[in-house]
Amino acid sequence: MSRFKLIGTCCVILAALTGLAAATPAAAADKVVLMLNWYLYGEHAPFFYGLEKGYYAAEGIDLEIQEGRGSGTTTQAVAAKTASFGYVDLPTMMRAAVKGAPVIATGVLLQKTPMSVMGFADRNIRKPEDIKGKIVATTPGGSNEQIWPLFLKKTGLKESDFRTVSGDAQTKLNAVINGQADLVLGYPMDQGMKILDATGKRVYAIKFADYGINLVSSGIITHKDVLKDNPDLIRRFMTANTKAVVGAVKDPQGAVDAMLKANPKAGKRDTLLEGFEQTTQFYADGGKSPHPFQINDQTMTDTVSNMVEYGGLEAVAKKDPKAYYINDFLPK
Repeated sequence: MSRFKLIGTCCVILAALTGLAAATPAAAADKVVLMLNWYLYGEHAPFFYGLEKGYYAAEGIDLEIQEGRGSGTTTQAVAAKTASFGYVDLPTMMRAAVKGAPVIATGVLLQKTPMSVMGFADRNIRKPEDIKGKIVATTPGGSNEQIWPLFLKKTGLKESDFRTVSGDAQTKLNAVINGQADLVLGYPMDQGMKILDATGKRVYAIKFADYGINLVSSGIITHKDVLKDNPDLIRRFMTANTKAVVGAVKDPQGAVDAMLKANPKAGKRDTLLEGFEQTTQFYADGGKSPHPFQINDQTMTDTVSNMVEYGGLEAVAKKDPKAYYINDFLPK
């Protein structure tokens, strides 16, 4: 065979192989649904940042982010496997898990509780003593309200020191907005931003965490079956989440823009940005940690103890606080 024919034959074979490779589909990405704890607000920006930057795609994940209707509802969705992962309030998840819901936290993002009592900043209610004689708006049975007695105990306040008015989540917000109450229980990056949007006035938050209340808040959960059936998916998902959070802390405006690009009705850009920036104070090391989801055992033990005493968690939970979370799938 001549050298020309040999080269020509090789070219034909190479072309055939190239065509075969092109015709063979790449491995399909894993479809993952992340259900949030609530309607969109600034706290959720990192997940959209990671989606836009391709962090999830790089880990072989086709991510869909869904709004939630409360941490309890999202926990139920994960337990029923209608959502692959949830972003929820961990104490709420624990109350479900101790009753048999097959869910577990694979990372804790808010390692300090954002629970606060808030009033308009111009009212100068800045410390627990200033609450005396005021009217506080509450929602009976709410997560903030369950820990409120612990805050009173830590600060030496008595229920007779102030008055309360009660209503659902929107009603208690309206009470402050309309001047029927001086203070409301909630999160500064959520309810605080809603009040700002409605009135143009900022609130000052007296944070429970500043008065010795050691309690975690939001984190990622999944079904326990995933630990056995697809641990690599958890590892890849938490790797992408870590990159998303670290990146969003460095680029908060980009994170909020990514959220608004995905959902233009998510809110006002300025208050979403302020809400996200307020959220980072509750991260590990105030957002400076390169391992934002890593949680230590003592913090979780304290969380379980406080929830048993004040948050409606069954006492049996204290036997094994490690039953509710696992750090094994986080980046080293």
